Amino acid sequence: MARKSTKKANPKTFNIALVGQAGRLGYEAVLFVASLRAKSPGFKGRVLIAEPQPSALWSRDPRMSRDVEDALDAMGAEIIAFTNQHFGEAYPYGNKIEMLTALPKGEPFVFFDSDTLVTGDLAAVPFDFDSPSASLRREGTWPQIELYGPGYTEIWKSLYDRFDLDFETSLDLSEPDEYWKRYLYFNAGFFFGACPHAFGERFLHYALSIRDDPPAPLVCQSLDPWLDQVALPLVIHCFGGGRDSAVHDHLDGDVTCHYRMFPLLYARESQAVIDTLEEVTAPNKIKKVLKGYEPIKRMVFQGRGAKVRALFDQNDMPRREQAIRNRIKSNGFWMR
Repeated sequence: MARKSTKKANPKTFNIALVGQAGRLGYEAVLFVASLRAKSPGFKGRVLIAEPQPSALWSRDPRMSRDVEDALDAMGAEIIAFTNQHFGEAYPYGNKIEMLTALPKGEPFVFFDSDTLVTGDLAAVPFDFDSPSASLRREGTWPQIELYGPGYTEIWKSLYDRFDLDFETSLDLSEPDEYWKRYLYFNAGFFFGACPHAFGERFLHYALSIRDDPPAPLVCQSLDPWLDQVALPLVIHCFGGGRDSAVHDHLDGDVTCHYRMFPLLYARESQAVIDTLEEVTAPNKIKKVLKGYEPIKRMVFQGRGAKVRALFDQNDMPRREQAIRNRIKSNGFWMR
């Protein structure tokens, strides 16, 4: 097990950033902010909802609906506009890269995917913004090793070499060679740093270089949808961060939950997460807005979530997410 960082946590107030846009992400942003206000009333930073603007990179207007924007405003969140220059509809995960330079320069930030619930005191999490990190709630989704093709070491080392980064210091030597956990790999569901502009510029540079001119060992590897998660470890490593962060005792734990989809939330998350979801969606002013999103309407307000929950023994859950999905789908309860 890798050691936790012993660096002193940065005491500064920090900003929270999410992407909000038309459809699912906007409704999830409302739910995130509602849970933040309910479970972390001591948080004093700004809550910034980055919204992509209409451009040639979107076939439809990506802006949130007025009722969603009004709900966010009523809870004290600020909507920050940004315009895509490189990704857009073809790769919406790129929003979390391009939005960073729209945030206040030089102010510590924590980015969360919108499909996250706050379940505890976020203000008490010991962030060290000078040593960035990201979510370790992930599976070995990338790279996918091909028979007779390059292995993990060759693939990852080619990326570190591309950007003149020290590959050896990124490795978790407690894990065996050619096992995916040995290599620095994150879920991009949350990440944090000292300055969103510095972080975002590096993130964009790495992502575009990998997308437009991938190193030869990546020839058989898919970068869609994995591009952000391929570039993110390199960004974190270049700023002196890594997997060894005290935040991992709290985020994706007792303080936040990256549920990703509502059927998965009801299937596998703790009862405390479900209780939080149902508590913060209960007020009429929130319920009225969230009823506009079918998965929340059916799962939370019409009881389908409880039916999903009943399909699983929480003490004997399938080990792979795909098995959970398959069981939900076979019973006709899948929604996204």
